[in-house]
Amino acid sequence: MSSPQTMTHSVASTNIADLLERILDKGVVVAGDISIKLVEVELLTIQLRLVICSIDKARELGLDWWNHSAHREPLTSAQSATLTAMDERLVRIEQALGAVGAAPLERGSTSHD
Repeated sequence: MSSPQTMTHSVASTNIADLLERILDKGVVVAGDISIKLVEVELLTIQLRLVICSIDKARELGLDWWNHSAHREPLTSAQSATLTAMDERLVRIEQALGAVGAAPLERGSTSHD
C-alpha cells in the first residue's frame, strides 16, 4: 500500500485577517468610468472612485472629509458677516437692475404719447 501524498503549495497561504490588515494598511483604489452614448452623443457619464483603507491611512492621504464637513460645522462670525454682506449687495443689484429695466419702459411709453 502506498501512503497518501500531501500536496504542497509554493505560495504561503494568507488568512482573511492578514489580507484585510494588508488592504487597510496600504489601501486599495478602485476606479471606473461609465459612459452612455446614443449616436455619438454622450447622454450620461458616471465616474466611480472607491478608496478602501484604514482611517489612519485616509488621514495620511488627506481624505478625512468627515472631520471637515461644511454641513457639520457652524459658520464662523466672519463667514456669517460675509454672507450677510453678499445678501445686501445682491438686493442692491436687483433693485438697480429693476430700476434700469423699468426706465426704458417709462421713456418708451411717454415718447409714443
